[in-house]
Formats: sequence, C-alpha cells, structure tokens
Amino acid sequence: MRHRVAGRRLSRTKEHRLAMRRNLVASLIQHETISTTMEKAKEVKPFAEKLITLAKKGSLPARRRAISLLGNRNIVDSEEGREVKKGTIIGKLFSELGPRYLDRPGGYTRIIRLPLRRVGDNGRLVLLQLIGSEEGTKKESKVTRKKRFGRKAKRAAEPEKTAEVQETAEAEESADTQNSEDKAESNQ
Repeated sequence: MRHRVAGRRLSRTKEHRLAMRRNLVASLIQHETISTTMEKAKEVKPFAEKLITLAKKGSLPARRRAISLLGNRNIVDSEEGREVKKGTIIGKLFSELGPRYLDRPGGYTRIIRLPLRRVGDNGRLVLLQLIGSEEGTKKESKVTRKKRFGRKAKRAAEPEKTAEVQETAEAEESADTQNSEDKAESNQ
C-alpha cells in the first residue's frame, strides 16, 4: 500500500523521474513556457516554485542549493549557424526571475489546458508557464471573478452604465451651452 507516499511515479524509476524533473524545470526557466502533459506539469510545478523562492533570496547559499537541486546547464542559442552561449540556467534564475517575483508571495507558474491530445497515448497536453510581470493586480482579478456570476455581473455592470450615462449627459450639456452661446452672439 502507498500510505502517505507523496508524488507520482509516472512509470519511471527514481533516477529517471529526477532527471525528467530537472530537465523540465530547466526548460521552463530557459523558455518561460513549455508544453507537456498534465501529470508531468503538476509534478514539476512545486519544484519550479521552490527554486524561484530560492532565487528571491539571492544569497550565495541559496545559489549553491539551486545548483545542487537543478544543475547549471548552459543556455545556448544558434546564431548564423553557430551555437552561442547566452548564459546559464542558474544565472537567469537569479538575475531575471528572482527580482521579477520579489513582491509576489507565491504562485509563479500556471497551467493552461490545451484542446490538443498527444499522438500515441492520447495524453492531455498543457502549457506550463511562468507568470509574467505584466500580470494585472488583484483588483482586476476580483472584477473578473464578479463577472462570472449572473447577479453580481449585473451589479458590476451598473456603475459602468452610470459612468457612460454621465459622460453622455456631460457631452449634451456642453453641446447645449455652445448652442446657447451661439444664439446669444447671433442676437447681438
């Protein structure tokens, strides 16, 4: 029995699971979005978030711990047929991603389900993404949450209508004042 045994086996040995987890997180850090199966994404997400939390600390012991957990592979791009080293995974993690999420308490990744299935075993495909710095504030997410429900959506839409009504009323008033000024000038 598997009482109190956490994690998924994913039909792999322990060493294979560890290597797969490291490779997926390294690819996620390098590309900031990867396509994988739902089960793998759910298994990798907590590991990626722990590494980003380490990167937020930014200290030397945190960097060494991240290297021991993840490894420090190079980021290589091909330019004009040549492979050019752009940096390392740990370098990007600590120089770009750590400072990006300093004010965020958690939730650095998201899983987006795709309508596609993998050819072969029909596995559910998802996108595992790092949440960008362009994400909206919590207030915007509350507004969208209200719009999901029928009654609350009507209440949320009413202030918008009143704002539109006020704008049109102001436009009409300004048009009326211009007309009255024109009439006064023509009478003189």
